[in-house]
Amino acid sequence: MERGIYRHYKGNEYEFLFIAKHSETLEELVVYKALYNDSIWARPIKMWDEEIKLGDKTVKRFEFVRKI
Repeated sequence: MERGIYRHYKGNEYEFLFIAKHSETLEELVVYKALYNDSIWARPIKMWDEEIKLGDKTVKRFEFVRKI
């Protein structure tokens, strides 16, 4: 996964920081920062990479925008 800025399908932008592992399950998590308020989030990598159905379209949950 490329380090940089990603846009969530709902419109907000986030900075991808790094991949972490869940301490109990070892599931890989994407750690990322909201650009609108600097809050830090973690989401399973499978969810980060998944596609979302919006009406008759399918879009990526997070779309790469640019490198930092």
